[in-house]
Amino acid sequence: MSGGAAQPLAGLRIVEISSFVAAPLAGMTLAQLGAEVIRIDPIGGAADFHRWPLTETGASIYWTGLNKGKRSLVADLRAPAGQELVARVITESGPSGGILLTNAAGRAWHGYDALAKRRPDLIHLEIPGRADGSTAVDYTVNAAIGFPLVTGPPEHDGPINHVVPVWDVACGLYAALAITAAVRHREATGEGSRIVLPLEDVALATAGNLGFLTEAAINGTDRPRIGNAIYGQYGQHFTSADGVAFMVVTLTGRHFRDLTEVTGTARVVAALAAALDADFSDEGARYRHRDVLTGLFTTWFREHSADDITEALGATSILWDRYRSFREVAADARVTANPMFSVLNQPEIGDYLAPGSPISVDGNHIPARKAPRLGEHTEAVLRDDLTLAEVAIAELRGLGTVATDSPERISS
Repeated sequence: MSGGAAQPLAGLRIVEISSFVAAPLAGMTLAQLGAEVIRIDPIGGAADFHRWPLTETGASIYWTGLNKGKRSLVADLRAPAGQELVARVITESGPSGGILLTNAAGRAWHGYDALAKRRPDLIHLEIPGRADGSTAVDYTVNAAIGFPLVTGPPEHDGPINHVVPVWDVACGLYAALAITAAVRHREATGEGSRIVLPLEDVALATAGNLGFLTEAAINGTDRPRIGNAIYGQYGQHFTSADGVAFMVVTLTGRHFRDLTEVTGTARVVAALAAALDADFSDEGARYRHRDVLTGLFTTWFREHSADDITEALGATSILWDRYRSFREVAADARVTANPMFSVLNQPEIGDYLAPGSPISVDGNHIPARKAPRLGEHTEAVLRDDLTLAEVAIAELRGLGTVATDSPERISS
């Protein structure tokens, strides 16, 4: 496609009732691909509206980050009148609508059965915590499937949780894919879809696909803690003479040979291989003898500055990078000169470089669009989508059934 970034989902309309990570990420991913995503919030905002990190004025950097490019409608979701209004927005949105994305599982008023009676071709995706309908979040799911017990240095005793909510992220991307597939199915058959995507099942499927569960079931073993090493390969972190940490990975024989040559250890490594009767062209042998190999390579790193290491490694096939803080990355060219990022003026946040979609089509990225103010599009959606008259909208606002983005109307 030419003439700018492709928006293959343009014309599609999705209603999102959500909070936290998985569902908002799914909605934003779909919005970045051109879909119109209407986020529904209760008056005062959902549970994540004030989630950290915050600006000095209390605006949620987190919330705006996951809701870029969406529209916002605010209604009293506890009252029958507000629920009825939202149900109409979901089901009366034309042939390209009738799609609900939610992690607010178990609410009968916007459940599949209730909405499908209004619209038989409904696409309804619900994200419960677990397949049995019980609640769970990323960090409790992670605790329950084994990863914290194999994360961290070998000498550590006790679980170590991850920092990235990886199951939420994977679930959000699965959800976006599932909705896209359901749209294609509806276009081909005229049929809707009832999709249930439990967060825990995303984690279990991933643990199985990557071999963690199969290894335990077939071999009867648990994966060991190995710190920053890489299971089944040779990879390790090293520190330079001036205190800069690097991650070095050798996935192939060529990578490993280059590492021995750049560190001046080729002869010693060859002698070690002979002494151990080990073939270091084999990734398993490199992994099994990782500790002694790391001892050999460490001296070279400790005797060279970060600049010298960067120059030397850059001339090889070795996979490597230095460890950076978020502040360093934000100021680095991989952000400041990256066409995926563009300056975004976000109300209450300010101007900053925000990522658009990481997908590049024909050399073009879809740029970031600002997150809405809470309730910013309430009146427009009611007027344009439900064809309500201004007097009817004013009445709903007066009754507290809906709210706009006016500060005096949006309060917790």
